[in-house]
Amino acid sequence: MSMDEVLDLLPSRRRRSLSRQEFWTPRRKKLLEDIRRAMEGQERGEKGVVRTHVRDMPILPEMVGAVVAVYNGKEFIEVEIQPQMIGHLLGEFSPSTKIVRHGAPGIGATRSSLYVPLK
Repeated sequence: MSMDEVLDLLPSRRRRSLSRQEFWTPRRKKLLEDIRRAMEGQERGEKGVVRTHVRDMPILPEMVGAVVAVYNGKEFIEVEIQPQMIGHLLGEFSPSTKIVRHGAPGIGATRSSLYVPLK
């Protein structure tokens, strides 16, 4: 696929940013080169996982089939890139926050919150 065909698949904001020269920072260029190198290694039978901190890289069609470990602030989460992911960002598939689930009041809670009615 040519870059023009790829741009037609993307929403307007991503299309605009990809077409600008400032978007292709050295970190994004290096990530794309590493993914290409890993894809060549996968064809030869090697396991190629690319580790990255670049969460704002959009997924392009040439990245489909690659395995990328995206850093979420604590650990690297492996993401296998599939065709449905084209146009999304890498960070969308590596959540950086947990859902807060509040339980029963613990040590240091106020007097009123310690009361739990019996059923």
